[in-house]
Amino acid sequence: HWGASLAIALVLALLAGALLPEGFRIAGALAATPFVVIAALAARRQWREPSAARVAEVQAAVSAMPWPAFAGLLEQAFVRDGFAVKRGPKSNEAYDFELERQGRTMLVSARRWKSARLGHEPLRALQAARDAAEAADALCIALGEPTEQARATASENAIAVWQAAEIAQALRGLPLQPAAPGLGGRPRPQ
Repeated sequence: HWGASLAIALVLALLAGALLPEGFRIAGALAATPFVVIAALAARRQWREPSAARVAEVQAAVSAMPWPAFAGLLEQAFVRDGFAVKRGPKSNEAYDFELERQGRTMLVSARRWKSARLGHEPLRALQAARDAAEAADALCIALGEPTEQARATASENAIAVWQAAEIAQALRGLPLQPAAPGLGGRPRPQ
């Protein structure tokens, strides 16, 4: 938490002022500067994170969405964040999107986002697809809690796993309404 770093900085500055000779007090107080910087960086990062209420709202909304609507939202989020997006082949269940940015390719598996538990099988399939495509990165999106075996598979293969908090962060600013009929499964603009 950013407050812990700030508290350490204040304690260091106070100790320097109280215990060091007068000529060294300012130099001693400057030893707290790295903790002030860490506090500022942590505060900035935490400021951008969605609140628990927002995470719950997004989780409820995307849990109720059909795949085309959720896929459309993800695609909008990826494009907004600077990725070139290609949908995965319909015959392939290992990944749903192929993202490219600055010469790096990432395969994204998201179709099992509603599953209650994330097992290791989808992650193994995603890893095999990543190897076959020679993609640099892989991402699995799932609201369900990963099993221990899934956590191990993700860790061993450097597969990122997004759950509710990361999904809420990715979908920031996008409407979470169900898709209107006739819009091809994409969410209605607000």
